[in-house]
Amino acid sequence: MKQGLITDRQKEVLRYRKQGLTQQQIADLIHTSKANICTIEKAALENIRKAKDTLEFLYTLDATHIYTIRGGTDVLDAVSNIFAEAEKVHIKVRYDTISLVNRMRESVPERIRGRFVREKIDVYITDEGELYFG
Repeated sequence: MKQGLITDRQKEVLRYRKQGLTQQQIADLIHTSKANICTIEKAALENIRKAKDTLEFLYTLDATHIYTIRGGTDVLDAVSNIFAEAEKVHIKVRYDTISLVNRMRESVPERIRGRFVREKIDVYITDEGELYFG
């Protein structure tokens, strides 16, 4: 894999974590401390978050802001409002209700808990009906 935003050591730690190993088990395997594994994993996840934020910004450059979902909003109400706002700008959303809920949950999982939005989410749509959340 090409060199990216995470180091080879970070990739290694994330792969082990994905396999279900604890930080202590990984530390024992690669002969370092648990504290070092914690630091490596935290840095990798932060780099991944920054990359995700950068990509979301890039995608929204070619999109139109159509709606802001406020914290406390029921996810199903938010989806209905997204469809209504897209209709106002004469763009057909590429998703049905369930697919749109899933897309939101995948895009901004930290902002949704159960059926409710925890903090505001800006919704952007492209001319092709693709949605992005920021």
